[in-house]
Amino acid sequence: MSQKSLVIGGTGTTGRHVVRGLVERGHEVTILHRGLHEIPETPTQVEHIHVDPYDETALASALTGRDFHTCFAMYGRLRAVARVLQGRVENFISVGGAPAYRGYMNPELSDLYGMTVPIPEGAQKTSENDGDEKGRRIALTEQAVFALQPEATHFRYPYIYGPYQPMPREWLFVRRILDGRKRIILPDGGLTLHSFGHSENIAHGLLLALDHPDVARGKIYNIADVEVLSLRQVGEVIARHMGVAVEFVNIPWELASCTLPLIAQPLTSHRVQDLTLIRNDLGYTDKVPVREALARTTDWLCANPPPSGGTEEIVLQDPFDYPAEDRLLAAWDAARDSFPEISYSDTQPGYTLSYSGPAGRQSSKAYED
Repeated sequence: MSQKSLVIGGTGTTGRHVVRGLVERGHEVTILHRGLHEIPETPTQVEHIHVDPYDETALASALTGRDFHTCFAMYGRLRAVARVLQGRVENFISVGGAPAYRGYMNPELSDLYGMTVPIPEGAQKTSENDGDEKGRRIALTEQAVFALQPEATHFRYPYIYGPYQPMPREWLFVRRILDGRKRIILPDGGLTLHSFGHSENIAHGLLLALDHPDVARGKIYNIADVEVLSLRQVGEVIARHMGVAVEFVNIPWELASCTLPLIAQPLTSHRVQDLTLIRNDLGYTDKVPVREALARTTDWLCANPPPSGGTEEIVLQDPFDYPAEDRLLAAWDAARDSFPEISYSDTQPGYTLSYSGPAGRQSSKAYED
């Protein structure tokens, strides 16, 4: 007899892959969502329940008399979903977010500059005194889930990329390239490392919890792509895939306010999640290599460009104000060109006399010849 699985959501960036994975495993799948974003990828045999999962009363009514073996809670009010399904499912797999960590959105709270790399899985969670109300609610929801569903498996999501992403960071590069921009500004060299997750990789991780329930129950997992590219490397992969030569211009963060949407935090410090637990427990790895995932996402955005000034761009908060960017580029070029050459009295600074490098010791081959 096939298992019955309920997916709250199921048509979003990762939900569609979870639904497909359940169908491939022979599950009888029901998705519960508002019905406003139907997608052609949903298998025809999947049952739909159309109700607002943010309305606890409506949710409880829609699920009256229904029993499921597994619930993937990926949308709506998670605390309400956990309450409605209390004692009614064997596997409760839920989704939250990395902002539960103290300093994730307020990196200046760290005793050092920004968060350490990676962020330890047991790092302190945000509290009411941290000035991050959304992060605090995420942390409180984690506690509420396990109070209601003690054997739940909970995942801390990173930013997700892939088709149907309502906040497509990659569009910040793709649109500029499509618009003919040959110079793209990056803050602090674009060296920022930030955990992201391709939708198929993240869904793969969630399904691993279903495949290994005895290991995963009662645990919280960080999840993201294993490979983390710097911001500049993301731009390079996208530009090369589009076949366009782009100059990435390094401008200090303090001057480059136009790059705020690319960084999405108050500093250019790193936000990298520790994936040790999910890799050791569940054998998680990138199902789709990151460069391929970025290429696929780029192709999707080129074929399905968000409308100018539409919802995605409103959420990204990027005005794409090219005249302003050109003025910044011109001012930066002028400042750099006018900067005086600094001479040193005797010895020039070097790379150090390390074991390897441009200033390292002479090759032993020179003594053999």
